[in-house]
Parts: sequence; C-alpha cells; structure tokens
Amino acid sequence: MRGPQGSAGKVFPGRYTAELGEDGVVVVLIGMRFNRWWRVDKWLFMLLAMNSMLRHLAGRDEGLLANYTWFGRTTLMVQYWRGMAELQAFAANSDAPHLAAWRRYVRKIGTDGSMGAYHEAYQARPGTSEVVYVNMPAFGLAGALEPVPMDATRNSARQRVAYRRRRTEAS
Repeated sequence: MRGPQGSAGKVFPGRYTAELGEDGVVVVLIGMRFNRWWRVDKWLFMLLAMNSMLRHLAGRDEGLLANYTWFGRTTLMVQYWRGMAELQAFAANSDAPHLAAWRRYVRKIGTDGSMGAYHEAYQARPGTSEVVYVNMPAFGLAGALEPVPMDATRNSARQRVAYRRRRTEAS
C-alpha cells in the first residue's frame, strides 16, 4: 500500500495533479459515528477491527493503493483501490478481517443506534475526475498514484479533464 497515513511528508512546491491509469481507481469513503460515545463496549471492537484490517492490507497486494484516516465523533477514512473487484473480494474474503468484523457489528449493534457505520465507493476513470494540489505532500490520489507537475496543457480544471479524455480516447 502506498501513500502516507496522513498528510506528513515532503511538500511538493507549486501545483501538481495525478494521472489515472486507463482503468482508473475506486475511491472509498468509510467510517463510523459514535452516536453514544460513552458506550465503549459497543464501539471499541470496531476501532480495533479497523486497525486489524489496515495491518492485514499493509502486508499484502489486495488492491488497496492508499489510506488516509481522520478521527472525531464521525471518523472518515478515504481509501484508493485499484478496482471494484479487489475491494469486493477483500470485503467478502472469509480469511481477511473485514467479513468477521462486519458480522460482529450486525450482531452486536445492528440497529440499536449506539454506533453508525458507512461506506461509499466511487469508480473514478480518466476524464471523469479532477484533482489539483498546491504546496502539498503527495496526498490523496497523488499519494496513491504519483504526483504529476502541471504544465501549460493542464493549467485549468477544464484543460486537465480534457487532457485525460484525449489520452483515454487515444488508447
């Protein structure tokens, strides 16, 4: 897995972008919300399970490219996956920690309202997304892939999207 677990790292001065490969990437937003934060007995196992999942993925090539996490009453984890098939295979793999943790969540919490969980997954393909970073470390999509300096052909958002469309159509 590439990419820092936050925003630490060498700052790239100026503006840069990231180039999606022909197949694009899957962007996943995942997390939980502590609706009854004092019910540690209801949510601690999920924090530990998430840590276990990330350790599992760090040691394998199962498709996770990068992961960024923020904590608060509602946690947010942004992940970049090589493809939807890899994401779904990990989620359904009985030898990986996700499936057991999800089943435990359903049994232990279900719909009691003590803790919320969410995920959203989006397929980003060349010509359908726009990314720009200014004076940032390799972060987000550029942390999952590679930071690419901007040039005259990719100075504006419109130019970057058109540039990616042209590259995709030429392939």
